[in-house]
Amino acid sequence: MRRLLTLGAMALCVFVVVAALMIKLMPSPLKDSDFLLIGSVATLVALLALFLALVSTTLKSPDVFFKRRKKKRDG
Repeated sequence: MRRLLTLGAMALCVFVVVAALMIKLMPSPLKDSDFLLIGSVATLVALLALFLALVSTTLKSPDVFFKRRKKKRDG
């Protein structure tokens, strides 16, 4: 439970940092569509960071996305 809260807080921090950085870098008169773009990109980056953190900490096997099946014996 504590690990999930930590990962959630990390994703929230990544979201805030990316959103603040994009607001700083965008040209001054921001439109509604600019805020939509900023939120979309910040969400994408935060979810990507969360996914990478989950894969690197939770799943330690070398084949993360593929599982070997047991061979069926004929007969």
